[in-house]
Amino acid sequence: MNATVFAFTERGKATARRVREILGEGARIVVPPRLSEADCAAYAGDLTTFTGGVFHSDALIFVGACGIAVRAIAPHVASKHSDPAVLCVDERARFVIPLLSGHIGGANRLAKELAAALGAAPVITTATDVNGRFAVDAWAAENGLFICDMALAKRVSAAILTGNIPFCADHSNAGAGLPEGLVWGDSGALGVCVSVYDRHPFDDTLLLVPRALRVGIGCKRGAPKAAIEALIEKVFRENNLRVEAVREAATIDVKGDEAGLNACCRERGWPVELCAAERLNAVPGNFAESEFVRSAVGVGNVCERAAAASGGRLIVPKTAGNGVTVAVAELKWGIDFGEM
Repeated sequence: MNATVFAFTERGKATARRVREILGEGARIVVPPRLSEADCAAYAGDLTTFTGGVFHSDALIFVGACGIAVRAIAPHVASKHSDPAVLCVDERARFVIPLLSGHIGGANRLAKELAAALGAAPVITTATDVNGRFAVDAWAAENGLFICDMALAKRVSAAILTGNIPFCADHSNAGAGLPEGLVWGDSGALGVCVSVYDRHPFDDTLLLVPRALRVGIGCKRGAPKAAIEALIEKVFRENNLRVEAVREAATIDVKGDEAGLNACCRERGWPVELCAAERLNAVPGNFAESEFVRSAVGVGNVCERAAAASGGRLIVPKTAGNGVTVAVAELKWGIDFGEM
């Protein structure tokens, strides 16, 4: 975990070291210059400015008074989608208090983990947790689901406090029990749907998108980025797929230096797997083969075989246009509520 642990006194440093040991590699301690040591770096400038420079961390943990933490983070708080988990631990490690991003940022979960390891009490104040109800934003974050509408997520959380909300998904575990606040259903005024498709079964649907699609891409030499983007957008639009569901892209290894393909995927944050022809030829299934493509790169279909090369189910066969081919496979995924 990329975490910054703040301490402001000698006793606080001792507790900060315990916290760092629990968090493991990636956690560091920062202190005022007067308290710096080999394992405790001094922060530069004033605390608020320094905090802004590390606000991209996974977590900020302040060992000391809550007021110090609040003043330090106040100018930098922006959004539930982007704010880090911020916690406060008292110097004697009796209490662990999540202050910001309790659900999406994981501060509540981290507070419970730290408290258990420190022998402290977690002080959780979010309404769903206090009332033992399902927290949709926390569950989505823990399972890597994209939340399509934060306003609807707030409405769902409020509704769950007073009743049950219908829930559906593309795939569900047979007989899986739902947590308090959810019931199986696919109709109603307000509900939650987990899908790689742009599904809206409820009057107001909170759509949660799993990152479970693999996009196979083939292209002629020098295919421009715009042509690749246009075909991907066409494929997703015509098949009612959510682009947020893409986990990765794939192509044949001889296309690894294609500037347009790489730029398209890089801008979207998609890692690209380069597959050898031997691997693609070994992918089981019936694919739309081209002898011309086979003579050029050693495999008769790049996009479909690349999409399915990690064991996914091909859900969009080859679509071609302007020297580009695209196919989409759905990787295995399911619904798991763990011990919630």
